[in-house]
Amino acid sequence: MYLDLIAGTRPNFVKIASIIHAIDESELNFTYRLIHTGQHYDKKLSTNFFKDLKLPEPDHNLGVGSGSQAKQTAEIMTAYEKLLEDKTPDICIVVGDVTSSMACAITAKKMLVKVAHIEAGLRSYDWEMPEEINRVLIDSIADYFFTTTIEAKTYLLSTGKDANSVYHVGNTMIDTLVRFKQHFRKPDIWNRLDLKKDQYLVLTMHRPSNVDGLNHLEKILKSITSYRKDIPIIFPVHPRTENAMKRLKFDCSNLFLSSALDYLEFNFLVQNSKAVITDSGGITEETTVLGIPCLTIRENTERPETTEIGTNEIVGTDPKKIEDAFSRLFNNNWRKGSIPNLWDGNTGLRILRVLNQLNS
Repeated sequence: MYLDLIAGTRPNFVKIASIIHAIDESELNFTYRLIHTGQHYDKKLSTNFFKDLKLPEPDHNLGVGSGSQAKQTAEIMTAYEKLLEDKTPDICIVVGDVTSSMACAITAKKMLVKVAHIEAGLRSYDWEMPEEINRVLIDSIADYFFTTTIEAKTYLLSTGKDANSVYHVGNTMIDTLVRFKQHFRKPDIWNRLDLKKDQYLVLTMHRPSNVDGLNHLEKILKSITSYRKDIPIIFPVHPRTENAMKRLKFDCSNLFLSSALDYLEFNFLVQNSKAVITDSGGITEETTVLGIPCLTIRENTERPETTEIGTNEIVGTDPKKIEDAFSRLFNNNWRKGSIPNLWDGNTGLRILRVLNQLNS
């Protein structure tokens, strides 16, 4: 079976790595071409991931780069259409909920190529999130659905999906975390600030609702940095957030900005931190498996399992809720959490086995 594997952003690379490693290590008959859309073009958010995660160079790089979501979507669709005209795969595999996945799924479907969606069935029910629109669009046209949880599978079945097309397989992002956990490495900032295990926090923000409004961004940062001035907060800055921070010029003695970190460096920081504060969905999954407390600065999540049985808690951006959460954290009253079913490092192989059965 010949597959197109679509990757365009950091989370895509982490998730698609699971499929590539499973193909390389199994005896199943799969070939593929790896297509990098170029949606993330920062070196540490894209190119270095291939080296760190032991991935081959992409067969094609569409080189889309920055731009509005409409511009990115149009350019990805146009470029991917040309690849499909040249060679048609049996299945186009898209992962997650980013623009690249949505654009390639639509293009493949219009070219009569079957689409498989890894991480299907997640919903935040927040239509202000571009990712929610992408999830719904992909799930509305995909042929095969691979879910991270049984709840996501149940949701898809409730919408009328054929039971023979929906599979609860686990989490490909966790496959990669498990595989490379022993290879996590200290970033330069660890020695530069003389950081110690459990004695600092990690902060990430990139969602437009949090970083595009400067007053709102400043309010969030003040809430996070004011509770404990003696605790360093390490803030690896996403390119989108970096632009906002330059305009904001927010200065605080315990907030330390870092350039974007490699996958292995970032997860070293996460694994050794007291807690993580984030608006990323994927990071809440990684902290759940690593057993690290996580504060989500959003009003909802498409990954409820991280709050129901994991280590994540939704605190939003209300200063009082953030303060209450910090109080429990520093008084060691945070729940330990557990790991969701099938988040065991073998999801990629389970997906290939399903696809192999479909092809037999």
